[in-house]
Amino acid sequence: MASVKPVVVYPPAADGGRRVRVDDQFLGIAYGPIDVAEFLRRAGIEDADEAYVAATGLIEWRGGGPEAWAAERDGDSA
Repeated sequence: MASVKPVVVYPPAADGGRRVRVDDQFLGIAYGPIDVAEFLRRAGIEDADEAYVAATGLIEWRGGGPEAWAAERDGDSA
C-alpha cells in the first residue's frame, strides 16, 4: 500500500543514513534532519528547516522519528 504522506523517511541503515523519498522520487540518503530539510527545499518547500522537519505532518517516519539516526542492533534496548 502506498503512503498517504508525500514524504517517506525510511529506517536507518547500518551507517545511520536514511533513504528519503518524495512521492515516487528517491531524493537521497539523509544523515540527520538538516539533510531531510535540504531535500525538501530542493523539492520546492523553501521554508523547510530542522524544526519544520520535526513538526510537519507531511513526513512518514519509518523505523523511528526525526531523532532516530542509528540503526538498532540486536540486544539494544530502548
